[in-house]
Amino acid sequence: MKHGKKYVDSAKLVDSSTLYDISDALDLAVKTGKAKFDETVEVHVRLGVDSRHADQQVRGAIVLPHGTGKQVRVLVFAKGDKATAAQEAGAEFVGDDDLIAKINGGWMDFDVVIASPDMMGVVGRLGKVLGPRGLMPNPKAGTVTPDVAKAVTEAKAGKIEYRLDKTNIIHCPIGKVSFGTDKLRENFEALLGAIVRAKPAAAKGQYIRSCVVASTMGPGVKINPAKIGG
Repeated sequence: MKHGKKYVDSAKLVDSSTLYDISDALDLAVKTGKAKFDETVEVHVRLGVDSRHADQQVRGAIVLPHGTGKQVRVLVFAKGDKATAAQEAGAEFVGDDDLIAKINGGWMDFDVVIASPDMMGVVGRLGKVLGPRGLMPNPKAGTVTPDVAKAVTEAKAGKIEYRLDKTNIIHCPIGKVSFGTDKLRENFEALLGAIVRAKPAAAKGQYIRSCVVASTMGPGVKINPAKIGG
């Protein structure tokens, strides 16, 4: 793949053979985020588990101390008092069958989906649409809950879900380049702490195999997994 001049210049700042300390790596991610927009900084963590086995799944959610820097559009499936509470908490879209039809028609202008438990029979019809996009409500992520107002507030505050992909890697945003190294480190440590605590009992050997941070348009910066734990 041919990269642009900004990427090539940024890549010169990073030694691909070095495993950096956390702060040094995040500092490089900030310095290499040279796009005209405020780039997102993402973490990619490879774990020593096998996602094909149910007892080695790693999945959860956490509210980052400084949020993600992204304006989150929240959709809630709820009725009655719960629907009212979701609206008052700031949800952009609240409904039931009307939203099902709209989503089945191709509408996807939202970032988080929350549902009250009584709505999951209806929401289940959207599994093939929301599932592949990582948007299907899930109790483990706190997005299926009777307290939809709390879930909306947390989503707005920067709650993110972490989960393994098929290659045993977790991909998560931890903020924007404009946050600076210190805030990004606090978000990073909160996320990695949650991932370490979620280590399955069935996991054997080294848990965190590798960790890379990168801005949206910048090169990957490798973090020494021995500095993280697990």
